[in-house]
Amino acid sequence: MSNKVIAIVVDGMRYDKACEALGYIQHLVETNQAALYKVKSELPSLSRPLYEVLLTGTPASVNGITSNQAVRLSSEKSLFHLTKENGLRNGTASYYWVSELYNRAPFDFMEDREQEDETKPIQYGKFYWDDDYPDSHVLMDAEALRRKYDPHFIYIHPLGVDVKGEIFGSESKEYREQILKMGSLLAQLLPIWIKEGYHILITSDHGMSEYGNHGGITDGERDVPLFIISPKVEPGVYSEVVPQLAFAPLVCELLNIEPSNKMISYQLPGLKGKNTL
Repeated sequence: MSNKVIAIVVDGMRYDKACEALGYIQHLVETNQAALYKVKSELPSLSRPLYEVLLTGTPASVNGITSNQAVRLSSEKSLFHLTKENGLRNGTASYYWVSELYNRAPFDFMEDREQEDETKPIQYGKFYWDDDYPDSHVLMDAEALRRKYDPHFIYIHPLGVDVKGEIFGSESKEYREQILKMGSLLAQLLPIWIKEGYHILITSDHGMSEYGNHGGITDGERDVPLFIISPKVEPGVYSEVVPQLAFAPLVCELLNIEPSNKMISYQLPGLKGKNTL
């Protein structure tokens, strides 16, 4: 069984809207080829703190990334660090804040757009900084990295859904259309990745309120989906709400590496051959 993981974090995609609009992915759920969970995001429900949560499995009170204004390297061990330490390759196509958390802060727009350095936590990276950089380009940046470097762990982070949500709100035509577009893009790539044996996780950092903001405690701001396509996870729709801190140790389990000592132990419903995460 493969130990390669592709993780797609669709920024700002709330649970209910993802369930309504991601048609092909829901087809995989309906035909017992994928699992669907509801994840409760950590607080504050903001992007930079939750990138750190997803990638290190630590909460803001531990890692100190408490706001979007925390421009510094993470002091925690991330999935990028762990893959590198275990002799695995990693790569990402992400918003530049991810580079600032794990490779260099502040981001140098001239030098850090494309990165290839196996000594860094993020070994292969393509980063963008314009909020309206097309989601299609982010996904193709990631696919180019996958085809060139064959990383064991690929982290993909498109921002378009968050941008439309913040401008128009979660109940808008524009927000729904952007999620539909993301579903169409993923429908083109998922069959390729599935055929090549990847474990695939699709989730979000936070949701979006009807007013076009996030950072608070409402369900719309905190509830996000987690779709999993993997032979190690039983397909189906699960009712148990998963803590967001369980994402990083789940990735470690799928990569077949040990989690960091700060990651939580959690029993994911449907995970085969493992009692706890």
